[in-house]
Amino acid sequence: MPDVVSVELDAQEVPWEFAPGRTIPGFAFNGEVPGPTIEANVGDTIEVRLKNSLPQATTVHWHGIRLPADMDGTGAVQRAVEPGETFTYRFVVPDAGTFWYHSHTNETEQIERGLYGPLIVRGADEPKLDRERVVLLDDLKLDAEGNVSPFGDSHEHHAGREGEIRLVNGRQEPELEIAGGQVERWRIVNAANTKYVRLSIGGRPFSIIGTDAGLLSEPREAKEVLVTPGERVELAVGPFNEDERIEIEALPYDRGQGESERERFATVRVGPSAPSRVTALGSWIPIEPLASAGTEPTRTIDMKALMHGGHAQRDDPVRVGELQVWELVNETGSDHPFHLHGFFFQVLDVDGEPPQVVSWEDTVNVPKKSRLRIAWLPDDRPGQWMYHCHILEHHAMGMMAHFEVVR
Repeated sequence: MPDVVSVELDAQEVPWEFAPGRTIPGFAFNGEVPGPTIEANVGDTIEVRLKNSLPQATTVHWHGIRLPADMDGTGAVQRAVEPGETFTYRFVVPDAGTFWYHSHTNETEQIERGLYGPLIVRGADEPKLDRERVVLLDDLKLDAEGNVSPFGDSHEHHAGREGEIRLVNGRQEPELEIAGGQVERWRIVNAANTKYVRLSIGGRPFSIIGTDAGLLSEPREAKEVLVTPGERVELAVGPFNEDERIEIEALPYDRGQGESERERFATVRVGPSAPSRVTALGSWIPIEPLASAGTEPTRTIDMKALMHGGHAQRDDPVRVGELQVWELVNETGSDHPFHLHGFFFQVLDVDGEPPQVVSWEDTVNVPKKSRLRIAWLPDDRPGQWMYHCHILEHHAMGMMAHFEVVR
């Protein structure tokens, strides 16, 4: 029987100790960064009573959840929750996967200061690994005195905001421990404002078992994976030998601002060996393609025009049940992570090349000077929705549009 998962979230200003003895004024749900992990099973109802104890208005967006439009937490569907007010979000979670919740008001500051947390939904047939962990990647930009760097810098509007402090689960470059000989399921979320993470785990091979919207139809072996802001990826990590030390790193990547440096997010210390119970990674259900490679686009979205369009942009409505094939054209000199609220899509091709595997996504990187096509099917959840660049500074600048799903 489905349950009701009741959660109290208090958004409050708290001292955030991101490293031993180093504290900044953070914004946090229930006093902790990241906020509490919300866990549910497919079909459960999540009921979250948000209390706003911040000095500014806020809302919560449930990133990746296919919920009713009026629960999506954007300014298009709800009045912002003012200081001292409460608001109750209530929705059924229809899909298994790794999701996250975060502020959708003044996001550049509120997410940077810590207003986010993980949301895990489990299905009936989950892969059985030795252990599971949630890994939220983030960064912090501080000034020379060690305070949070001021917001609204004109350079940041264009380049995005990247910081020199790299965080895993709200802590600077922590040490994680894994038992030798075991295989863990890592649910990875990129919660950074702007930072692209070309993720490496000591250069060791791992299995990619899931993406934004749940499990793949089969595991895919890799030694690195690009995780852009807003994206999630699920990995089967290990086994390692005891007493090894392995670094979780972001490898160099050029998103259009010059190549980044190799950066450490955390260290993994391999502890004593323990028996592994992993025999297989689960039973895999094929993902049927929504459209063939040659399907004509039903609309074209020009990222460059979007970037300079301002806040009042409205795109044409879409009708429930009518297949959408959108061509995302990026003529700018920078990559942009495109996020669609409330629906999952499949990537059909990037510059004519189909992806290695069919997967369900809600966020996808659109590389600089490229064209990318996605396919999605609006189910019966009419209302106001939006899409935007998940580089938060670009979104704040107006790189977004609203559209309506109609019956």
